[in-house]
Amino acid sequence: MKNVFFAVVTAGVVALASCGGNAEDKAKAAADSARIADSIAAVQAQAAADSAAAAAAAADTTKKDSAAAAAPAAPAK
Repeated sequence: MKNVFFAVVTAGVVALASCGGNAEDKAKAAADSARIADSIAAVQAQAAADSAAAAAAAADTTKKDSAAAAAPAAPAK
């Protein structure tokens, strides 16, 4: 019975020790997470800037088209 109890306790200690991880892995995971978050933020910012530029270009084209339609045509001689 003592041998069975010792084997169960030993297995439990090994299981707990293997699940703990170390601080270096946790720090690396945190750094990777921060790096990925920064990359995503940069891509989103670039997409927003591209979208704003496209909207501004579309608005500028619309304004020119409206001005051309509103201007009276010069009479032909």
